[in-house]
Amino acid sequence: MPDATQNAPAATDMRSAAAADRVPDVVIITGMSGSGRTQAMHVFEDMGYYCIDNLPPRLVLDLAELVGINSGIGRHLAVTCDLRSQGLFDEMNDTITQLEEHELSVKLLFLDCSDEVLMRRYKETRRRHPIASPGESIESAVRRERKQLRAVRDRADLVIDTSHMRTAALCSRIRRSFSELTEQQLMDVSVYSFGFKHGMPTEADLMIDVRFLPNPFYDPEMRPLTGNDEKVASYVLGNEVTGKFLQAWRQLLDVVMPGYVAEGKSQLSIAIGCTGGQHRSVTIANDTASYLKKQGYHVILSHRDLRLANVATV
Repeated sequence: MPDATQNAPAATDMRSAAAADRVPDVVIITGMSGSGRTQAMHVFEDMGYYCIDNLPPRLVLDLAELVGINSGIGRHLAVTCDLRSQGLFDEMNDTITQLEEHELSVKLLFLDCSDEVLMRRYKETRRRHPIASPGESIESAVRRERKQLRAVRDRADLVIDTSHMRTAALCSRIRRSFSELTEQQLMDVSVYSFGFKHGMPTEADLMIDVRFLPNPFYDPEMRPLTGNDEKVASYVLGNEVTGKFLQAWRQLLDVVMPGYVAEGKSQLSIAIGCTGGQHRSVTIANDTASYLKKQGYHVILSHRDLRLANVATV
């Protein structure tokens, strides 16, 4: 099945319709053992799907009704099914028919991989192939499994070959095919201000020190205010040094943010620090969060040390 995102229309409503069309109520994940089903399940979990591993196909409909997939609350279900037994192909077809009869949309995702790569993966991990009989070689087990799964592969709505695909690329491919959100929106970006005098952040992926910017603290009128106040924000942002910094800072973000998205990073933390975490860092954190939101990222803004500041009260 062709990817619905390859020729996405420009209009927002058309993009939304295309996204809704490609996001089914139920996704059934199967494929060759060692092809990446576990990694795929983790991606669906990150996208907010209700996920169950190794579920017999006949139980999919019962589970969908149990967790309220058809309740209209926007929940989606992803399950992995072990289809190595020949009889399960007919069971899978019956399950898909039942789901459709209950007005639940369903797509079958098949993860494939070349025999050579699969055999190398099993040899590197020293794992026994799950369908290998006592004394049977990995090569024989892989070929037998492929033969058993041929009909399932032909039935699949989407086949992804992971032979030469990095985990990040697999994540990106699944997200493009089964998420209502853009890849930028799928990454939670935490932007927060802090004060160096209250301690360095330990969890930040990116950290920027803005103590070189002019400090409103030395103005008696702005000392009790914060970067959330218009007077302080105008003072910091209106400075020529700040203008040059923001231009360079945004150029850096324009480079690194798409890189993090391409790597499949689900969470990113950006810390912006000044001396006390009250004026400059708050202003720049607010500006950074606003800039990233305009780029389509899901941003969570916070000010770590603002509660410790000596601020004016109304």
